[in-house]
Amino acid sequence: MIGFRNDYGQGAHPDVLRALCDTNLVRSKGYGIDAFCDDAADKIRLEFACPNAAVHFLPGGTLTNLTALSAFLRPYEAVITAHSGHIAVHEAGAIEATGHRLLSLPSSDGKITPTDIAVACAEHGDEHMVIPRLVYISNSTELGTVYSLAELTALRACCDAHHLYLYMDGARLAHALTSEANDVSPAQIASLTDAFYIGGTKNGAMFGEALFITNAALMPHFRHAMKQRGAMLAKSHLMGVQFATLFTDKLYFRLGSYANALAARLQSELLSMGIEFQTLSPTNLIFPILDNAVVAALAKNYDFEIWCPMGNRTMIRLVTGWASTDAEVDKLVADLRRML
Repeated sequence: MIGFRNDYGQGAHPDVLRALCDTNLVRSKGYGIDAFCDDAADKIRLEFACPNAAVHFLPGGTLTNLTALSAFLRPYEAVITAHSGHIAVHEAGAIEATGHRLLSLPSSDGKITPTDIAVACAEHGDEHMVIPRLVYISNSTELGTVYSLAELTALRACCDAHHLYLYMDGARLAHALTSEANDVSPAQIASLTDAFYIGGTKNGAMFGEALFITNAALMPHFRHAMKQRGAMLAKSHLMGVQFATLFTDKLYFRLGSYANALAARLQSELLSMGIEFQTLSPTNLIFPILDNAVVAALAKNYDFEIWCPMGNRTMIRLVTGWASTDAEVDKLVADLRRML
């Protein structure tokens, strides 16, 4: 079975695994106050040109989102998100379980606009309703699209006008920043958001995400929130080792770029066969629409996500990652050509 289901199905990039082995017997203080985490945080601050940011390491994306958003918000404050946002679809109501309502907005490409946000704010005007306080976006989005600098700048201005925080889910930030469609630098991500996280799980780490908080008002007592939510690992130094490696010699970005290139080649080959896509993706997630018979035949030898049934056809999700190979892409392309 050849895997195109996700970009985290393998363990860790060899350089990351080697670093974990090399440091395996080094004693650490733990709980994220060790030399490995300090080194990783310094490297990340340098890459994102934000020396005063707070950097915290958490084991997974859902835990990062619910810990951050519940810490940033008062009990009666709500989160604005695209209806396709990860927190709205694939986190089993984690944010709602912390007591914060999600205000989900329609989107055809996974992105939300200042107009959408302004409407949501206008609809919540008195003490009988929740107060919109934070805008959640993903970059890249759950549909593989990326925010442009103009779009992020407009979102920042809208958030400022409506007294909202701007939070970015960066589970696939490496793929967004290395996309051919991207015109945003790491430093601009840091300057335009109040907080974001840098995904390691989906880009070469064994596990772990790095939460990057730029708004000083959101920094105090965040480690208390981590501890209360079960997000503070005794062995946090293992994430420090991994992120220090990923942010050495641009490895983090090289892995994202590699995955994007494979997906771009696969998407181009499928387009040349006349296969339709609802949205073309410039990152490592692509969404072809195939006849159900073709989907069933592919499923015998390939692992992938069924994204959206469409009557006699189905939209599937194909994902390439740091461990995907040219040979796997070539075989999928050849098999599809024989089936069509």
